[in-house]
Amino acid sequence: MKTLAQTNKGDAGLGTIVGDMYRDQGIAGFYRGVQVNIARACVLNATKMGVYDMTKGFVTEQTGWSRKDVRTAFCSSFVAGFFMTCTVAPWDMLRTKLMNQPTDAKLYNGFSDCLVKTVKQDGVLSLWRGFIPIWARFAPQATLQLLTIEFLYGFFGFKSI
Repeated sequence: MKTLAQTNKGDAGLGTIVGDMYRDQGIAGFYRGVQVNIARACVLNATKMGVYDMTKGFVTEQTGWSRKDVRTAFCSSFVAGFFMTCTVAPWDMLRTKLMNQPTDAKLYNGFSDCLVKTVKQDGVLSLWRGFIPIWARFAPQATLQLLTIEFLYGFFGFKSI
């Protein structure tokens, strides 16, 4: 609903958009793109935690800093943000295309169809369109999130990631 409201070029309010969606596609219309959104969340979190942990080991070996050092966490989370962008940008592109379909038409028959049509029409690299703005969002988000969790783990006496 949010993406439809943001891309709405007419004067239709949210109530009209919701009504049109329900009229044209039923309750299932409200779940367009949910599969790709779930896959995106899995890829995002696996990338974030996996890269963060591996990078912490690398930074520790290369610098001599401890795994609990804030510098280690900062560098590792920044790198994790970059790789999150690499792995999640295609999912974001497909999710947005699926969710932005008009309520009265079905442009894509699910995730696979959207992927094939996007690559045929715009090329493989189009899946990473908007890389810099996505990274500009992910790098600080991952850094703040992972620094916060490291602080809370230390505060409550848990072992560092």
